[in-house]
Amino acid sequence: MKPLPRTARAYIVCAALGAGACALPALLPPSPTPWATAGLLAALYALCELPGRCRLLGRALGASAPLGTGSFYPVLLTAALLLPPAAAALTALPGGLLARVEEPPAGWRRTWRAAAPALATWAAARTAAALDGRAALAAPDFPAALLPALAAALAFCLVLTALDGGVRATADGLPLRAAWRGLLGRALAPHLVHGLAGLMMGVLWRSPHGPAAALLVLLPMYLSCWVFAQYHHERAAHQATIRALVQAVDIKDSYTRGHSERVGRASVLIARELGMAGDRLDVVRFAGILHDVGKLGVPTRVLRKDGPLTPEERRIIELHPEYGHEMIRGIGFLGEARDAVLHHHERIDGSGYPYGLRGEEIPECARVVAVADAFDAMTSTRSYSRARPVPTALAELERCAGSQFDPRMVAALVRALARHGWQTAVTADEPGPQVPAPRAPGPLAARTGEPA
Repeated sequence: MKPLPRTARAYIVCAALGAGACALPALLPPSPTPWATAGLLAALYALCELPGRCRLLGRALGASAPLGTGSFYPVLLTAALLLPPAAAALTALPGGLLARVEEPPAGWRRTWRAAAPALATWAAARTAAALDGRAALAAPDFPAALLPALAAALAFCLVLTALDGGVRATADGLPLRAAWRGLLGRALAPHLVHGLAGLMMGVLWRSPHGPAAALLVLLPMYLSCWVFAQYHHERAAHQATIRALVQAVDIKDSYTRGHSERVGRASVLIARELGMAGDRLDVVRFAGILHDVGKLGVPTRVLRKDGPLTPEERRIIELHPEYGHEMIRGIGFLGEARDAVLHHHERIDGSGYPYGLRGEEIPECARVVAVADAFDAMTSTRSYSRARPVPTALAELERCAGSQFDPRMVAALVRALARHGWQTAVTADEPGPQVPAPRAPGPLAARTGEPA
């Protein structure tokens, strides 16, 4: 277990002291804290965190995938709209202290999960108070109430992401810019939705129906968060499946260790240049990572043979795309990636394998992976070939564009590497000086997909 750095511990202590300072006025007389509302909201937020902390209760409620921290922030934003800032900060503390902690150090993590939301809730309540949010809720005047609710949610989001970026920087040793990169973009929309849910809860809380009616807002929120958590659980299972397959290939063909991951990375670079986005990028990455999974069906003596391949051994090697397609055919989430695994050794001129497809008959994803596969094969040192410099490899790809490779994919890789560069790495078990010179082009192309 990696110990928490001193800077991270000091940062968490400062956050905890700040949260305590924000909540303390609610406990000191003469305090205008409406304890009935504050106590109910604090208890509700803490109760919402219990399924995540108690495994038995979580399973009883059907939470096969645990709900993440932040699922019940609408309760805190309701507190920000209904309560004075100090009392609103106080409502976040019990739930944070009860939050489930997966990894050590549990004490520090639990302190952080109490302090950060408390500070964010205090900032949200101050923002709502500045815009007279409680008066707008009392009316209720929805156009007027929307502004303080959304402003409170925005303040909550900004403070929480700023604090999270700081703890990432101190705990992981990241530069501040890298630690904050992407946090606000991912959090903004969910927190604005939480703000609207908090507004609905606040309006119902102040209505003649009282707090019991406000609880109805939590049910759809809980269900949506549960579905979202299920999605992430399933995605994590997909990633684990792919990692297991790739590790099995790397163990069997140790000379190409790391090749699959780099082909996935190069495939994504090409796909982005072609304008692919979203789920399509994931498919292309999966295709690149799994393109050689069929090697699990090839005898190890053939994969690791040092001498030239016989015609029969070459025919065995050329079966690996079909083996790979059969292995992953039942994995539904791979989609188009299965076609790329099957056809990544087809050639534009129709002389490839296994079916001799030509031109546009070859699936687009397979044409992307073919270029990425050949590029990494040429720029990595193997037992049977030395690594070529990146410019040399790109020149070879351009030479073979139109016959072996799709010129569009080659041009996309050239543009992507000019913009992003490429990290080359030796993938053979032996160091560079012991690697023999390349063999004849035929077997080499059969093994790696290099231009022949």
